[in-house]
Amino acid sequence: MLRQYAKKVAHHLTKNEYRTLNRVDLDAGRLLHNVALMQRLHPGQQIIPVLKGNAYGHGIEQIAGILDAAPLNLVAVDGYFEAVKIRHITRHNILVMGYILPENAHLLDTKRCSFVVQDEAGLHAFGKLRRPVRVHMELNTGMNRMGLQPSEIAAYLAVVKKYPNLELEGVMTHLADADNARDANFTMQQVASFDAQMARILAAGFQPKYVHIAQTAGSVKAQSKYANALRLGIGTYGINPLSPQDPYYDDLAQLKPVLELKTTIVKVLELQKGDRVSYNGTFTARKPMRVGILPLGYYEGLPRELSNVGCMTYGSHELPVVGRVCMNHTIVDLKDLPLKTGDEVVVISKDLTAPNSIASLASAHHLFPYAVMTGLSSSIARRVV
Repeated sequence: MLRQYAKKVAHHLTKNEYRTLNRVDLDAGRLLHNVALMQRLHPGQQIIPVLKGNAYGHGIEQIAGILDAAPLNLVAVDGYFEAVKIRHITRHNILVMGYILPENAHLLDTKRCSFVVQDEAGLHAFGKLRRPVRVHMELNTGMNRMGLQPSEIAAYLAVVKKYPNLELEGVMTHLADADNARDANFTMQQVASFDAQMARILAAGFQPKYVHIAQTAGSVKAQSKYANALRLGIGTYGINPLSPQDPYYDDLAQLKPVLELKTTIVKVLELQKGDRVSYNGTFTARKPMRVGILPLGYYEGLPRELSNVGCMTYGSHELPVVGRVCMNHTIVDLKDLPLKTGDEVVVISKDLTAPNSIASLASAHHLFPYAVMTGLSSSIARRVV
């Protein structure tokens, strides 16, 4: 036992003293600000932060730990494997939204977790367990992905009634076009469809605790008669999913980006005029210049589309990407800055106005913000600041 304790201590020291070359810094204050902001904007609704996709690339364990300080009832994940990662970190209950194979139902933690159950087979599997199970029912209102058709609702509810251990804790849908800056008609149609089906569910005698229709974009547009909760996805992490042209953009403008990605210069090269850089020589030095070699590339999640057009920052200085982004390396122009091996530069900035913020990258290079964030490798160290 003493030997095992000594190993744990040694591991802890090594883990905390070892300086990593790449690091994601997570601003805890900004994360809690974003949740509190949405609670102020929607005082009558429960906010359900969504931690799927490794918390949108931020690090699910770290984000769950920070959110433990927030006054929440529920956080959401996609797969049960994500719930397992955080159930001993968070005091909040966990909603598992991804599909559950009926054969796996008996293996799941039903004390800490609720489950979106998509079909009668899943209900039967949970219903046969000799313990309480909380389920959420998803309605298909136009996304045409997951969820029940109106014709399937009655049979679904009949199965729920059949098993005394099943509680219909929630009813939900998913908005397909909430970030449309020009036309909110489809969103309004989905809301109307949802409310009509929700009326049927209430008439059948059910009183779900959570009725959730909107994600971040839909939170400022979808006006349901029955919704009392919303799933805060990308907004949790401070990204406004609406375009500046959207009339509702300003409603979410106070969200603050949480993530900052940093890397370390591991080599400085002096190039001569005519020297080519990286694969296929897509960049040629027009004059003598200094470049810095950075130990991250598309494996770590830096989009290859930034080859020769992206930039990183050092303070207020821009460091253009030169040559192709490699799997594990990227080269930047150091200009006339006295940067050296061991110095840190910012790959993704949490400053909204920076050219390498998520919003700026998406706008300038036609990148999808969700993909940029969720593409960040889990191998990158995460640090809460």
